[in-house]
Amino acid sequence: MIRVGIIGATGYAGGELVRLLLGHREAKIVWYGSRSYVDQKYADIYQNMFQLVDAACLDDNMESMAEQVDVIFTATPQGLCASLVNEEILHKVKIIDLSADFRIKDVKVYEKWYGMEHKAPQYIEEAVYGLCEINREAVKKARLIANPGCYPTCSFLSVYPLVKEGLVDPHTIIIDAKSGTSGAGRGAKVDNLFCEVNENIKAYGVAGHRHTPEIEEQLSLAAGEPVLINFTPHLVPMQRGILVTAYASLKKDVSYEEVKAVYDRYYEKEYFVRVLNKDVCPQTRWVEGSNFVDVNFKIDPRTKRIILMGAMDNLVKGAAGQAVQNMNLLFGLDEAEGLRMAPLFP
Repeated sequence: MIRVGIIGATGYAGGELVRLLLGHREAKIVWYGSRSYVDQKYADIYQNMFQLVDAACLDDNMESMAEQVDVIFTATPQGLCASLVNEEILHKVKIIDLSADFRIKDVKVYEKWYGMEHKAPQYIEEAVYGLCEINREAVKKARLIANPGCYPTCSFLSVYPLVKEGLVDPHTIIIDAKSGTSGAGRGAKVDNLFCEVNENIKAYGVAGHRHTPEIEEQLSLAAGEPVLINFTPHLVPMQRGILVTAYASLKKDVSYEEVKAVYDRYYEKEYFVRVLNKDVCPQTRWVEGSNFVDVNFKIDPRTKRIILMGAMDNLVKGAAGQAVQNMNLLFGLDEAEGLRMAPLFP
């Protein structure tokens, strides 16, 4: 049985980790870490866990946690994991960090986009970017996993096959993305109040969203050359979900069958990436509560461009579900253990 500790167990991603791990046959949560709710019953904070979780919240002491668990999930804002991790801890446990602390390989890029000094740059190169569909073998051997961001996961999986195959010009990629309000976290913010969000949609982080360099770095690795993109996220009045619509110029004339064959070749063995049938556009409602990413495309011969689409649950495949997927790989388990739930509807 894998002993699990969670730092940030009372945030949205942390709460989703708890929900998923309660249904995991090979894992047991032994440390519910929460700086804000120390000594309070976890089920008093999340009433959906009544009679399911009897434990009280503990602090976020990573050193003490490392003595009692096999893996630590850090579902926290940027900066915390990097400030806590050290060699002694990494000798004892695996760490799966759901923040951005170890996703970007250039520390100067991280510090520029996140506006803070990196507290553990010595571990950036070692950390494995935990996008299982791309880095599966590296994940298995890692001791520190950088769990990908929600927007980057959906964006990258939607466009990766065509970038990797050189069918699109990577310098023409424009990504339009929309997310539900849970993507902003559980902390109280005026912009996320019901009256501010309801009956409204808005762009934010225009030409400066922090996930931009993460997407660019991964696309650059796929393309084999530096890639710059336009990425614009939008906030929509729903709780969960991400919808990505990306645009790119084709390098040559291609048929639907040719492009579909590329997607099928890349994803036919990937349980959590579903390539939809012709003319079926991904929708967030068909992936809600699940670890699936639905992807598809549409060729526009008039403009010689292609529209690439993806939908997923930002809290599952975009955070907690992908983290559990990484844990399964780290410990030699079935990658889908604890994650085979069907999407919720309605």
